[in-house]
Amino acid sequence: MAIRNVVQVGDDVLRKKCFEVTVFDEKLATLLDDMKETVRKEEGAGLAAPQVGILRRAVVIDVEEGFFELVNPVIVESKGEQKGWEGCLSVRGKRGIVVRPQTVKVEYFDRTGKKKKLTARGFFARAVCHELDHLDGVLYTDRAEKVVKD
Repeated sequence: MAIRNVVQVGDDVLRKKCFEVTVFDEKLATLLDDMKETVRKEEGAGLAAPQVGILRRAVVIDVEEGFFELVNPVIVESKGEQKGWEGCLSVRGKRGIVVRPQTVKVEYFDRTGKKKKLTARGFFARAVCHELDHLDGVLYTDRAEKVVKD
């Protein structure tokens, strides 16, 4: 495992739509392992592959509910609304107020290609939505009603 460099705002890779993962192999496992180590070192709630320069639909989420790896994730249902502060490892020194769903249901694959589902609520749902936005080249600052410097 290795700590990867977290790409910062201004790098074109953060604005690109990611490609689906079609091969579930050791290369994917290494990416996910490295992303886990990186998000923990950076003390973040999540990390998406484009944030480490890889245009693949893969994210890791590290929240109170546990550690999750989502490959080719899709939100299939969302309910409610929550408004709160968000920051991003790729947007250092700023935070913003963003409206997100209170609950999301997600379908995804694990690192071996097995199809899975999860339901996320509260901060977990916020983290999922934030990371999945990265897969489509969207930053929280695009959705924020207010952005301030830390």
